[in-house]
Amino acid sequence: MKYSTDRILTTHVGSMPRPDDLIELLRKEDRGEPVNQVALQRRAAEAVKQTVAEQIEAGVDVVCDGEFSKMSYHVYAKHRLTGLGNIEGSGVPGRKAPRDLQDFPELQLEQLAGGGTDLLQSTVCSGAVAYADPAPLNRDIANLKAAISATKPNDVFMNSASPGCLTTYIPNTYYPSRDEYRDALVSAMRPEYKAIYDAGFVLQLDCPDLAGARHTDYQDMTEAEFLADAEKSIEAINAATKDIPPEAMRLHICWLNYPGPHTHDIPVARLIELLGKARPQAILFEGANPRHEHEWEDWKAAKISDDKVLVPGVIDSTSNFVEHPRLIAQRICRYADIVGRERVLAGVDCGFGTYAGRKRVFPSVVLAKFRALAEGARMATERLWK
Repeated sequence: MKYSTDRILTTHVGSMPRPDDLIELLRKEDRGEPVNQVALQRRAAEAVKQTVAEQIEAGVDVVCDGEFSKMSYHVYAKHRLTGLGNIEGSGVPGRKAPRDLQDFPELQLEQLAGGGTDLLQSTVCSGAVAYADPAPLNRDIANLKAAISATKPNDVFMNSASPGCLTTYIPNTYYPSRDEYRDALVSAMRPEYKAIYDAGFVLQLDCPDLAGARHTDYQDMTEAEFLADAEKSIEAINAATKDIPPEAMRLHICWLNYPGPHTHDIPVARLIELLGKARPQAILFEGANPRHEHEWEDWKAAKISDDKVLVPGVIDSTSNFVEHPRLIAQRICRYADIVGRERVLAGVDCGFGTYAGRKRVFPSVVLAKFRALAEGARMATERLWK
């Protein structure tokens, strides 16, 4: 992963709002309905070129494909792995509401998420997992390479779900235990991780399970039990990426991308030591929303390894407010004062298109936020390198 010695670079978490016509094609594919694959792949390639150009025009230095070929950050795996498939309905049977929403029953998660339950087909593991079809990943790599060939960004990353993410958000009905399921996913996902690295992209491992799952799927665990399980997911990441240099990877955590109360989010202070054990060099985390902005103090108080790069969210991913560049610069400088200006990139709390079709932040506002991000990084650079 490239980071700068003369200015603050900007990046984001990955997912971007998809064009409406592409969403319809992705939705059919997600549901297993007949879809014109030629039209889908052609439209995805066009959309990737457009989003990469827009990211760069708005001032983003480290770009990606917007996850435009995927219905979401995790269920895409069913098109690549054996053992994963659709289940009836859009919800997971027995899954509890997030702990914070139980305190505020008038709030509904689907309303907060920006879309109805019909948008995403739930997926389950009902057989042995193995990487079976590299064609979708190869198309993603080719599309992103084509998009950057004309635009020449500072650097490029590509998202992939971590073993712990898939273990959490694609329920298991096949393996005898969660540990065995996660271990199987280590081997199953390793080819994807290596292919992204071999393509010359930075591998971003998406790990919402390491933070957000505490107040959702694992709300009945004690904190000690949750942290012990999270450490196993970190070990799974390390095993799956053992052949990839740490500097070629980044790891994203979040407390889930919905504008709810978040009154039961696990504090980042409980996670920092654990995150330090992960092989990826860069850590992306929420630092802009009003539930987590104060936690820069916890990063300041922590012992952070000298080989880690911090990528705090300095703009929010759930609000149509466009942050003022001065505020963005202030947020960047807080972290630069902790680990040094060369070890900070300016990022975003989470994705702007976590699920295709769920639009909370409008596409034009996303680009305005990116422009503010770039201006804030410029202002921070003037302060830090003066």
